[in-house]
Amino acid sequence: MQLVLVQPRLSADPAADNFAAMRRALDAASPTLGPEDIVVLPERCDERRDDAYRAAAEAFARDLGCNVVAGSRHVRAGELAVNAGVALGPRGELLGEYEKLRPYSGELGQVRPGSKLGELRIAGCRVLVLICADFWFSDVFERCQGLPDLVLVPALSVTRKPTPDYARALWRHLAISRAYELGAYVGVSDWACSSETRGLPVAGAAGFADPTSLEPARFFTPVSQGGVLVIPLDLEALWAFRRDRAARGFFWRPIDPALDRVGLCAECQHGREVVSSKGSRFWLCRRSEHDPRFPKYPRLPKRSCFGYE
Repeated sequence: MQLVLVQPRLSADPAADNFAAMRRALDAASPTLGPEDIVVLPERCDERRDDAYRAAAEAFARDLGCNVVAGSRHVRAGELAVNAGVALGPRGELLGEYEKLRPYSGELGQVRPGSKLGELRIAGCRVLVLICADFWFSDVFERCQGLPDLVLVPALSVTRKPTPDYARALWRHLAISRAYELGAYVGVSDWACSSETRGLPVAGAAGFADPTSLEPARFFTPVSQGGVLVIPLDLEALWAFRRDRAARGFFWRPIDPALDRVGLCAECQHGREVVSSKGSRFWLCRRSEHDPRFPKYPRLPKRSCFGYE
């Protein structure tokens, strides 16, 4: 599984085709993408009417052949709008919806607080999508039903300072602390600092926080301005990090022993435990009966799978 973060140069003009700009950035990076991979787009990446955003996002996911957390846009909901987005699968199918719970700065008075927490399953992984400012509120994480493997943040970071350095440092430190506290990988996609906006300048704070790294220089990897960052996710290393923290009484939630030992098969409707005559235990994938892409007995623990249901 790969996580793809972007930081393209975008425009706040409602007529702008930002999806084309984001596709050009991805094409320049030329990542090899598959049905378990996830691309994260920035907050308010498209301001056209809702059906145009949805059609463009679905086509984007289908063309890439991977999962897409499609940023967000303002959707009219009565007198005020709501800042909302969708996550889509490799065929453009809807995986889930999410809303910004805490409108920020220029949104106040224009956008009402959302109600849909972005707690999703993507390729079996537990994913928490938080739109920009929501990432800064610790109480939001207490609402999670499960332990997120990935915290993904579509952002439109802004700064009131003369340079973006202050805002970028804050985002970097927060991403590192959230990753370590939650035992989750954190990915932020943002607008490039050269983007065209109508208000405050953009900070360009996109990057990836890795709690499993033992090298301080790799705690946070920024995305280049106008660029793309592709990260192979080592989910087993993440679980090892969690086990180590839990063993020392230093983890925020209990770890499910079955999920730790078996992985996704223990929760998947296609998985079935098989006990041999000698008492050995295996997990049978019933998808293998009609789809050769799935092994009959997957190697355990299984941490990601595009066939998970």
